[in-house]
Amino acid sequence: MREFSVPPIVTVGDSANLTDPVWANAEAAPDTVQFVRPDPANGAGEPEWVDVTCRQFRDEVVAVARGLVAAGVAPGDRVALMSRTRYEWTLVDYAIWAAGAVTVPIYETSSAEQAAWILADSGAVAAVVESNAHATLVAGVRDRTPQLGTVWQIELGGVADLVAAGESVDPTEIERRRAALRADDLATIIYTSGTTGRPKGCVLTHRNMYADIANAVPVLPNLFNAGAATLLFLPLAHAFARLIQVGVVQARATMAHCPDPATLVAELQRFRPTFVLSVPRVFEKVYNGAKQKAEAGGKGRIFDRAEKVAIAWSEAQDAPGGPGLGLRVQHALFDRLVYSKLRAALGGRCRDAISGGAPLGARLGHFFRGVGVTVLEGYGLTETSPAAAANLPDATRIGSVGRPLPGVTIRIDDDGEILIAGDLVFQGYWHNDEATAEALTSDGWFRTGDLGQLDNDGFLSITGRKKEIIVTAAGKNVAPAVLEDQVRAHPLISQCVVVGDRQPFVAALVTIDEEAFPAWRESAGLPAGATVEELRDNEALRAEVQGAIDAANQNVSKAEAIKQFRILPRDFTEATGEMTPSMKVRRQVVQKTYAPEIADIYRR
Repeated sequence: MREFSVPPIVTVGDSANLTDPVWANAEAAPDTVQFVRPDPANGAGEPEWVDVTCRQFRDEVVAVARGLVAAGVAPGDRVALMSRTRYEWTLVDYAIWAAGAVTVPIYETSSAEQAAWILADSGAVAAVVESNAHATLVAGVRDRTPQLGTVWQIELGGVADLVAAGESVDPTEIERRRAALRADDLATIIYTSGTTGRPKGCVLTHRNMYADIANAVPVLPNLFNAGAATLLFLPLAHAFARLIQVGVVQARATMAHCPDPATLVAELQRFRPTFVLSVPRVFEKVYNGAKQKAEAGGKGRIFDRAEKVAIAWSEAQDAPGGPGLGLRVQHALFDRLVYSKLRAALGGRCRDAISGGAPLGARLGHFFRGVGVTVLEGYGLTETSPAAAANLPDATRIGSVGRPLPGVTIRIDDDGEILIAGDLVFQGYWHNDEATAEALTSDGWFRTGDLGQLDNDGFLSITGRKKEIIVTAAGKNVAPAVLEDQVRAHPLISQCVVVGDRQPFVAALVTIDEEAFPAWRESAGLPAGATVEELRDNEALRAEVQGAIDAANQNVSKAEAIKQFRILPRDFTEATGEMTPSMKVRRQVVQKTYAPEIADIYRR
């Protein structure tokens, strides 16, 4: 057993709550720009952006909170929030808290069945939705959500309706409710998208989330400061994005929201953030897109050389003496030719990024640091509010997920499982005592289900999921993530699922990246209209995937190596149930859907 603890920098008082920074900012820096949002007065076309100052935001939060009170929302009531990432999401979230109530996020991509379960299980008394589609979905499950009252729709002026209704409520009622809120009161129930079964509602208090961000902000000063700006594009229903929202308010930074991934590149260049938050798949796509563009323009060899130099330059940062003269000269050359263009795609000001939700991998970490964007990889779960560990500007070890954040203790149990303790650990699962007892030890440690290692300096490395360990027929334990991450590093490959439990050898199911496929198909001289399904047995395509498999196999023993693979006819999607909203593969769904493919592998 190994353990590493970092003492807290900030201790959250019993009377503190998450709305406190909003009020403090309005008093201390009323004219500081807290948010940038589309101008609601602007009609069709590209929206103009307007500033929302700290004072304006506080006043808008009060106005919407008064509307919730007018609608009968009482302290402790649950209010559901289903919308894309937009300013109104943040506004309503803080308004719910200011009214003393509890926010229940629902992914805007959720099915009717998922939404019905969350609304009914949480006992939501009201809901704020974004679109006609969301309103229709909620209306269709009314018979299963008996406690649900008023539903406001953002796109039909629902926020304005709340403000108008709230005019009858004395503003002092909001002050009274805020004053009555305690740190240990419930702030939110976040339903984990889960890779199996029904979502479980993670109960997080104001103390849980406040302790997490209040201790993270001081050790991430280059990200969270009064001059910083970020464009948030991950779904706010995810705890990771939610923490960034709270951190921006805590640090009095500036944030804009991007609801449509299709406009992300243009919005990055308009807003020019100083840091971004993302998941590894987005960083993979940025890298793959740049590589494909270079190859299509006849500059593939230049990019390949620039990539090697970037990685070597980053690796040299951690070596005694740093990069030598020759490497510095090459790095400066490629900075003009290649790296500056990659930074320009992020708006030109972005020098830092946060990655979480899945392993990033050392190769991508070194590549991005080498081009001038340091990706600080972190680790956590919804149950830990969510950030438990992170690489920091002055303490980075690429390939790891960093050290425990202040106020966090991480322990590696005898079986390799990561356990976490601290004020950030959730209170349990809503109405699910059995699951809570499985997740929390009697003395408050959270069992993550992840396997990991702590080095002598406290840096944590994730080695796999406890429940995903494959045991072959020969009794060999295989951690799928090690192989899958390596295979996915190939620009043509989107996803990889390793199989082989109780089988004689390890195999893999592979999907092709739909954006990279057309360019590869053309370079291979194959028919323009040919689909992945038509070409998945093509020798050239299989040889390309085999190269990625061979590279991955170099990192494991022969007994763990992938012996066979199948290229699947299409990529995994959330719509078909193989991906969660946070872009994690639902392994059991994949194995069930493609059971015939797996059976065929082991039939031969």
